[in-house]
Amino acid sequence: MENAFAVIMAGGIGSRFWPMSTASNPKQFHDVLGVGETLIQQTYRRLLSTCPSENILIVTSDQYFKLVRQQLPDLPEENILCEPSRRNTAPCLAYAVAKIQKRNPNGVMIVSPSDHIVTNEAEYNRVMKRAIEAASSGNRLLTLGIRPHRPDTGYGYIQHTSKTLESFSDVLKVKTFTEKPSLEHAKAFLASGDFLWNAGIFIWSVESIRNSLAFNMPDLYESFFTDLNPYDSSAEAEFIASIYSSCANESIDYGIMEKAENVYVLPADFGWSDLGTWGSLYEQLKHDKQENAIVGKKVLLQDSSNNMVRLDANKTAVIDGLSDYIIIDTQDRLLICKKENEQLIKAFVNEIRLRFGEE
Repeated sequence: MENAFAVIMAGGIGSRFWPMSTASNPKQFHDVLGVGETLIQQTYRRLLSTCPSENILIVTSDQYFKLVRQQLPDLPEENILCEPSRRNTAPCLAYAVAKIQKRNPNGVMIVSPSDHIVTNEAEYNRVMKRAIEAASSGNRLLTLGIRPHRPDTGYGYIQHTSKTLESFSDVLKVKTFTEKPSLEHAKAFLASGDFLWNAGIFIWSVESIRNSLAFNMPDLYESFFTDLNPYDSSAEAEFIASIYSSCANESIDYGIMEKAENVYVLPADFGWSDLGTWGSLYEQLKHDKQENAIVGKKVLLQDSSNNMVRLDANKTAVIDGLSDYIIIDTQDRLLICKKENEQLIKAFVNEIRLRFGEE
């Protein structure tokens, strides 16, 4: 697919994955699963089945440029789009769309976060190729919806109708988007059969998303599209720096997807997790007989159960008499937290910053 492009969003901090994830080295650049690949490396490798390396772009903070270069040495340097400040996903993707438009106005884009887990890569590749095919013609915006397995309150939901896209009976018209619901609503969504988890993965043609930006976010469109000359030139960094400070901090979900009338969803099931918390990692890992999930080669647990444990590969540890805890140890940071209090980790990080500094 010569017109296929991919954009990997890799600018987040991942504070809920502290202490492994920090502002200077966030979770997408870590081997969270202990498999020999970081999350961004896994995402990049998966997308190579659909797009050549020269058609994969990484949008990240300028402070992570060196990390991207180190971890993805085969990626062309000009394909690393550095944001001078964090302005959420709408400016991030407007930047990528404008850059791709200059290279190939007929391009079709996959947009993917950098830190998701996929366990069935063959099915993932099939779904991506199907989505690109569906997005290649006509004025339409596609998103992927994951078939829900439980009433999870940590995900957003997509409600679809029974109306299908012409020639694509598996692509359904989107009715509504719902942010993280209450447990009662999540149970009702699951029972209805017409709700899917929102994976935050989008597929669209350059023309379709450019038209949507122009209509729904005209100020953002004017900033990035009035002059395409700076892209892929020595003037690009200065141009981006000059416009970013004036960009609204807005997500593509709110700015485009929740407003547009031409949004469709392709239901999928390829062993997906957004890996937003240590609890979500616990669900993805194999468990021992006491239901402990362990990343680390030298960990001895005694009279301990239902724990999420992650240690550096060379660290030896004995854990005795703990149950239902998150235990994360790095070279200079340690977290021991009840699993039921996982939602407090972000608050812990903010308190640590106030007391002891950013790092």
